[in-house]
Amino acid sequence: MTMQLDKQEVLLGKSLAQLTDWVQQQGQPAYRGKQLYQWLYDRGARTLAEISVFPKQWRENLADYPIGRSNIHYRSIAPDKTQKYLLRLADGLIIETVGIPTAKRLTVCVSSQVGCPMACDFCATGKGGFTRNLKSHEIVDQVLTVQEDFGQRVSNVVFMGMGEPLLNIQEVVAAVHSLNEDVGIGQRSLTLSTVGLPEKIRQLAQHCLQVTFAVSLHASNQPLRQQLIPTAKHYTLDSLIEDCREYVRLTGRRVTFEYILLAGVNDLPEHALELAQLLRGFQTHVNLIPYNPIQEVDYQRPSEQRIEAFANILRQKHIAVSVRYSRGLEADAACGQLRASRIP
Repeated sequence: MTMQLDKQEVLLGKSLAQLTDWVQQQGQPAYRGKQLYQWLYDRGARTLAEISVFPKQWRENLADYPIGRSNIHYRSIAPDKTQKYLLRLADGLIIETVGIPTAKRLTVCVSSQVGCPMACDFCATGKGGFTRNLKSHEIVDQVLTVQEDFGQRVSNVVFMGMGEPLLNIQEVVAAVHSLNEDVGIGQRSLTLSTVGLPEKIRQLAQHCLQVTFAVSLHASNQPLRQQLIPTAKHYTLDSLIEDCREYVRLTGRRVTFEYILLAGVNDLPEHALELAQLLRGFQTHVNLIPYNPIQEVDYQRPSEQRIEAFANILRQKHIAVSVRYSRGLEADAACGQLRASRIP
């Protein structure tokens, strides 16, 4: 006899062992678990009814059972072929996801929350407020959706979309494991980005992930950081850097620091010197990101000369640095431009 189904449970995000247990609870043989696993992660099934290898009567009985897939509400395409997706979740809320293709790879920028509570002054997502955390299957679904829409395997995933991943650490870590073990993306091809929260970096380190860990720094001193990131008043820059040093000691993995360059705000030579002093003596890499404009504030992108001068000061101080120009600028899909409220 088929057991009573919990309609709040979804199948996406479950491991092969968990899916095998589930099919057996439904009175089906264990090998159906592997079939279900393949149809979810390799073939992108959106309903159980379309899994043609299952018995017809069982499919009909489970026709309304939720797999956990979203629907594409809207997409926009930038001239560089970057695609931004508005995805409608089961409860009707909208999140943004970005597919970033290059000649050799397809990267997905995923959201971890609906909105974001961190309220960074230069970021469109923070201007829209916070609604809720995403479940792990809602994160995995973003990757599968982009993969299916492009017709190409996703090679890299960055947790740099809407939200602060470390405020949703349990679901984010579960999504990392599913993307690695079920979707087949190596952990070292996953990047997890955070503004930084007390205790959370050490908590993440205890999970012993092999992901690239990125910290959104954006300032070289505490007063400036608080101006740009209001929540930073609860977490001093010195404490954040010490926690990053501890992360390196615990994991053996270096920390990447993201630094959005804002003309006349944080891009002066003295800021570069302060940053070099701050990061001296442990495994780091600095990604300089020229600002991507949003309508809500009047920050400006520095000139190429200012950007290169800032980078050169870091190099002279033996800080590993690169300049990262965001893709998808014209589609409002670049770093800092995602917003839940803009729904066509």
